[in-house]
Amino acid sequence: MFPIERPRRLRRTGALRQLVAETTLNPGDVVAPLFVAEGRDAPRDITSLPGHVQHTLESLSDEVRALHARGVGGILLFGVPATKDEVGSGAYDDQGIVQVALRRVRDEFGDELVIMADLCLDEYTSHGHCGVLRADGAVDNDATLDLYGRTAVAQARAGAAVVAPSGMMDGQVGAIREALDAEGYVDTVIMAYSAKYASALYGPFREAVGVEIAHGGDRRSYQQDYRNRREAWREARLDVDEGADIIMVKPAMTYLDILADLRREVDAPLCAYHVSGEYAMIKAAAERGWIDGDAVALEQLTALRRAGADFVLTYFAREIAEVLQA
Repeated sequence: MFPIERPRRLRRTGALRQLVAETTLNPGDVVAPLFVAEGRDAPRDITSLPGHVQHTLESLSDEVRALHARGVGGILLFGVPATKDEVGSGAYDDQGIVQVALRRVRDEFGDELVIMADLCLDEYTSHGHCGVLRADGAVDNDATLDLYGRTAVAQARAGAAVVAPSGMMDGQVGAIREALDAEGYVDTVIMAYSAKYASALYGPFREAVGVEIAHGGDRRSYQQDYRNRREAWREARLDVDEGADIIMVKPAMTYLDILADLRREVDAPLCAYHVSGEYAMIKAAAERGWIDGDAVALEQLTALRRAGADFVLTYFAREIAEVLQA
């Protein structure tokens, strides 16, 4: 008679469970998205992202120090400009808010943590789209690529170790790589939002950056359709072929199949973006006492690592680092 299998033996104590855990999550595995606002003299709370603010330059520096002290792996900067225009010129202005913030953070921290900059025009355009518009109101893909290249160079010049194009324009990675290399920034890393879906989970983020798409429009003509799976592989392959060093899946929890697919198919490092709506839902339920917010956040972020993410971009970065260090 064969002995009864008893896999529960390995779950008996916390020490045993830790010893045989297949997946780990450490503070260095998370990156914090941060918002910095131009011309603000005090941080401004983001109501739908509890615990997060539109930073001043001074409060941004304080927050980065706190993240660094807790071992968080990096930061990703988003800008909130004081003024906007049709072509999003603040994105590639050397005195634009993100470039000013990048220089400040780089001067203090150097390469002690990974300094990333989101690369898009939507925060800076008066119409809220990720590129310049044609006369008919559609985004002009090719005209936008030139501005993405200019933005990448401005961000690299200001100190970004990683630029992260999020606009989902065809050919954006190749155009950015060409622009960076032409200016001598051959070591600047490109993290492409390769599988970025047109999701309903971005609402709190749009409050955070003050973006409203003109005339009730949306981005479904250039972000991916959430009903589709195979095209994520096509997008990721194109980005890697064009020179992406890291690829991303966004959102995270509702796209675990995409994350697992790309982990099997692509050798490049893989990031999962646990987005604003995912964060806000946990916070709202925890506030009502319906769930243990820290436990759910830890479970979800670990699940992203289990599905194949090398690191996670998350609004929980500081909190989860404190939980892991406790």
